[in-house]
Amino acid sequence: MRSILAAGLMAGLALSSPALAQDAVQDATQDTPARDYDASTVLATVNGTAITLGNVIAMRDRLPPQYQNLPDDVLLSGLLDQLVNQQLLATAESASPESDPLQVKLAVENERRTVLAGIAATAAVADAVEDAKVQAAYDKLVADFEPQPEFNAAHILVDSEDKAKALKAEIDGGKDFAEVAKENSSDGSAASGGDLGWFGAGQMVPEFETAVTALEVGQVSDPVQSQFGWHVIKLNEKRETTPPTLEQARAQIENQLREAALEAKLEELRAGATIDKPETGLPAAAIRDSDLLN
Repeated sequence: MRSILAAGLMAGLALSSPALAQDAVQDATQDTPARDYDASTVLATVNGTAITLGNVIAMRDRLPPQYQNLPDDVLLSGLLDQLVNQQLLATAESASPESDPLQVKLAVENERRTVLAGIAATAAVADAVEDAKVQAAYDKLVADFEPQPEFNAAHILVDSEDKAKALKAEIDGGKDFAEVAKENSSDGSAASGGDLGWFGAGQMVPEFETAVTALEVGQVSDPVQSQFGWHVIKLNEKRETTPPTLEQARAQIENQLREAALEAKLEELRAGATIDKPETGLPAAAIRDSDLLN
């Protein structure tokens, strides 16, 4: 459950405060231009209720990436109109927070919690992916890396052992394996002479993998039965896996470092918190009882 929570908070980072890290970088690398507006600047009023620049920016921060790149004038106009429309509809439903329906009050509580958790999570992982930490994690990955065999093979798939034996005899007699595969194999690899490309442990059915592992490069197997039929297999090449480069592994390493930093922060907070989950006898199906909010 903790890993699920951590993953949820990491996802919430992108939803609740996507601009925070970017803004921090910009603030650190360039001077803030002089401006005669701030988050409280009123852009519209609806029956006396102000809609501010801060409201628009907060909505813009939550937009999916494809909308973030729209021209600024389009975004400003569109989001302001949307907020005006939302205010009209919201006021028609509830005149003030005190009269809000229960489901609204609960949604506001959850949204506040989500946004604040996103800000805290951003702070917790801010230094997690420094170059030195990424390099150290990569060095450990390389040190711990255990090469695994990979195989490049081709096969001919038919529906009977007798047919497989006959085709094996043709190949042993000098007929080209790829030509035999093109003429006889029943699966999609026939068009490429039975070529299956490179694969590693666990990517093929057990009977096939066992047969390939026992072959020498260039050797052709006796018929092998699997759930798909009868195979005649040729091992073309064999190699061992190598560790990825730093750049290939960087994204995965950075994600792992962020998750570890967030998990450490959660452990710290849990250690100093009082968390009580009383036994209520509540049936799990209660989570679907939306009528309770009406």
